[in-house]
Amino acid sequence: MWEGNATLTGLEIENEKHLVLATGRAYPELAQAVAKELGIKLLTTTAYDFANSEIYVRYDESVRGADVFILQSFTDPINKWIMEALIMVDAAKRASAKRITVVAPYYPYARQDKKHKGREPISARLMADLFQAAGADRIMSVDIHAAQSQGFFDGPVDHLWAMPTLVRYVKSTMGDDTNAVMVSPDAGRIKVAEQWASRLGDLPLAFVHKTRSIEKANVAVANRVVGDVEGKTAIIVDDMIDTGGTLAGAINVVKEAGAKDVVVAATHALLSGPAVERLRNAPVKEIVVTDTVPVPEEKRFPSLTVLSIAPVLARAISEVFKDGSVTSLFNGAY
Repeated sequence: MWEGNATLTGLEIENEKHLVLATGRAYPELAQAVAKELGIKLLTTTAYDFANSEIYVRYDESVRGADVFILQSFTDPINKWIMEALIMVDAAKRASAKRITVVAPYYPYARQDKKHKGREPISARLMADLFQAAGADRIMSVDIHAAQSQGFFDGPVDHLWAMPTLVRYVKSTMGDDTNAVMVSPDAGRIKVAEQWASRLGDLPLAFVHKTRSIEKANVAVANRVVGDVEGKTAIIVDDMIDTGGTLAGAINVVKEAGAKDVVVAATHALLSGPAVERLRNAPVKEIVVTDTVPVPEEKRFPSLTVLSIAPVLARAISEVFKDGSVTSLFNGAY
């Protein structure tokens, strides 16, 4: 019992921010690499499937008041890992996390960002709605298929670039070869090819004219090269490699047009179905990708080089946690 003019002054709460990095089961190796870059340990998590395939997740430590980053790589089986990520977000919200950021190195359903025909969904928007409904405050992703998809999420979206990582590597392998040309695999990626061209010394541009079926998935035909590639090293740049059919066609068309060598740079190595066989046999000098999704040993071949995206993710997570500038990471980084 307090008497007289005594006052309570001993209770103080130090309001320090607390960063927590958690990972789903899709690709824990990437999360471990990011944690190593950040100099922290991953949050220990219990996760398993019930007999009927329902998913259970529980964080083994408190996340109350923490800035929680949930990293999930949306690889095959993609729908399972989406559901797991949503459950992890919900668990963090109900555990009183202060802020929840979904780190999706490869954004799921990114190609379904608009309607080509009537009665189609816009699934990329649906993904944003689901993450938001689950309780995510922020989304972080690398090289989203269409940049305008950032507007689907009603909150901050950190759109990271793999370009600095890929450009640095390609520059290091070019050596004294100045007789090169940037090639876009289709007309829609010319802007990206222009950015690459300026960072590799104002290289000339070319693109592959192709036709794509809107009736069937993963069906496209490379017709011809628009631009001069004869006798040059052609550098083809794209955001993802799925079944490899479009890329293999572009490589063949560029070689038929007289290119001396072909180098490919892409961010997301999905490598679905026949992709490995198609690209293993393609007339290409090197295919450079990042590990936004896992690339297991059985999908690797001699001309494939896999670069780590962990440093990019770690730096972006650090900037968000410190309320710094993510954009500054890519200014002058080439």
